[in-house]
Amino acid sequence: MAKRNSGLLDLLFEVATLLPWWLSLALAPLAYLLIHPYADMPPVAPTHLGQFSQVLITQFFHVGAMYGQYIIPFILVTGSVISLLSKAKRQRLYQEAQRQTGKQGIEGITWREFEMLVGEWFRRQGYGVRETDTEPDGGVDLVLTRDGETYLVQCKQWKAYKVGVNIVRELLGVMASQGAAGGYIVTSGDFTKEARRFAASSGIKLIDGAQLASWIRTVKTEDHPPVTPGIPTPPPSTPACPVCGADMQERKATRGAHAGQLFWGCSRYPKCRGTRPR
Repeated sequence: MAKRNSGLLDLLFEVATLLPWWLSLALAPLAYLLIHPYADMPPVAPTHLGQFSQVLITQFFHVGAMYGQYIIPFILVTGSVISLLSKAKRQRLYQEAQRQTGKQGIEGITWREFEMLVGEWFRRQGYGVRETDTEPDGGVDLVLTRDGETYLVQCKQWKAYKVGVNIVRELLGVMASQGAAGGYIVTSGDFTKEARRFAASSGIKLIDGAQLASWIRTVKTEDHPPVTPGIPTPPPSTPACPVCGADMQERKATRGAHAGQLFWGCSRYPKCRGTRPR
């Protein structure tokens, strides 16, 4: 996704929203104390022509400090409030998703809320998470950091369509151009077979809606190992149905070529006939 051109104040605001809310709040009075002395400096008149440029620069900083002593703390306080509200919303989304059954907690939200929910899930796995300023589709939605490595995440809240192989190829290209150690594609729906085959050979981890909903609902943060691209993630003790997202039950095949073998069957059978290999 294309980044918009940002000025210095825009950059400061973005940093203030990414920092912990208490840190941005603490920096606000500090910024005022550092800038205020320059705003109180008396104007200096040049005594000869050689001082003109120096005085002009001094006046420039004086005027900037007069406004900056209020503008910069205001930006930091505003960023602190937004950071605090975003944190509260992420936690609320996560808690609501934990209370839902199946995939209801990830399907009944907006694409932006889906990105926030996914970001919160990664935070609880020990990653640093930066949400990019994006439109609802395309490019990278989250940038993860851990142990000095960077990972890229693309979120797809697609309910009617499966995520295809082209999306995986696009992310692989972005990973190569940015030198990322790995990548994830997370969807509220599912992936095509071609996408899964390509991802398996490219080091990109695919997380479908059933997996995400099950991990959020059934696995405590401290019990869930961080996900590492290229290394299969251990499934939860009771996986989610790939069709409806409900919990599954262990069953034994009674006939056919797999008679006697154990497999996971949907707990909503016969309404849902989703299965997973054991």
